[in-house]
This record gives sequence, structure tokens and C-alpha cells, in this order.
Amino acid sequence: MIIPFLLALCIVSFSLERDFSTPERSMKNFFPGSTIEVKNIVITKEQKQQIQRIARTRLSTRLISLYVAKRGEEVVGYGYVDIHRVRTHNESVLFVISPEGKILGVEVLSFNEPLEYMADEEWLEIFKGKSIDKDQLRLGRDIPNITGATLTARAIAKASRRALAIWKVLFGGGN
Repeated sequence: MIIPFLLALCIVSFSLERDFSTPERSMKNFFPGSTIEVKNIVITKEQKQQIQRIARTRLSTRLISLYVAKRGEEVVGYGYVDIHRVRTHNESVLFVISPEGKILGVEVLSFNEPLEYMADEEWLEIFKGKSIDKDQLRLGRDIPNITGATLTARAIAKASRRALAIWKVLFGGGN
């Protein structure tokens, strides 16, 4: 009786596993044929304050790591990995941003909470085309909540504002 139960438990746990990607691999998938450069930028205190004001949320560090996708000398996109706490564990989310400052895609790179609380790809699609200048990126306003995963939804919405604010301050003319 106990062995069938344990076998069923193993099957369920294996089916809940997810193969997470790396930022470089994800950027290559978004921009086939491009080269990906990693830029580590130490922003000034003023830039950090500006990012927090635009994003309407806290930025925990002044060291920003960005992924820049290029075809030849032309920049075709940017990637920013936001690492944040959801409830008790961290989540890493890649935001892929166009040279015009719009979200091209969002991908969860790591999720250490139970997988049933992770945002699904369909919900992440809602962020495509959003920008910091035209969209509120607020949960319950232009971003719908995820039933049973409100903390995840809130964390990703805040992270999207941070990612776009970082892009705006560093590449989009600030303010």
C-alpha cells in the first residue's frame, strides 16, 4: 500500500519540475544570430534615486548587470535579470526590452517557492509591449492578479517597473 503511494508521489514531483534557462540562452532565443554582451554598471546614487522614483519601488543595489544583444554594431535589445523575494524565497526573472523601451518578453529563470505559485507563460505574455511611459504596470489595474499567487504577481509587476526604469535612466534619456 505504501509503495504505490510513494511511486505516485515521485511521478507527481517529477512532473512539477521545470527546466529553467540562463539569461544568455534566453537572450539568444529572443535575438537569434546576435551576440550577447554582459555589462556591469555601477549607477550613481542619483541614478538609483531616479530609477526608484520612476519605478515607484525600491532598488536594492547600485550594481546593475545588463545583457545587450547586438547584430553587428546595432543594439537590438536589452536584458535585465531582477532577483527578488516572493514570499520566503527568491525568484529570478529576465525582462527583455526593445531599444525603444518596450518589454519584448518576460521569462522566469529560477523560482524557489512551490511551483504552483509560479506565474505561467500565458500570464507573463501580458507584459509584452508595455513601457514605463504609457503603462502603470500595477497589479489590479493594467496587470491582472494571479489567483492563488498574488505575491508572485505583485513581485513581477514591481520588477517590471524596475527593469523599465533602469532602461529609461541608462538608455532612454532618464526622467
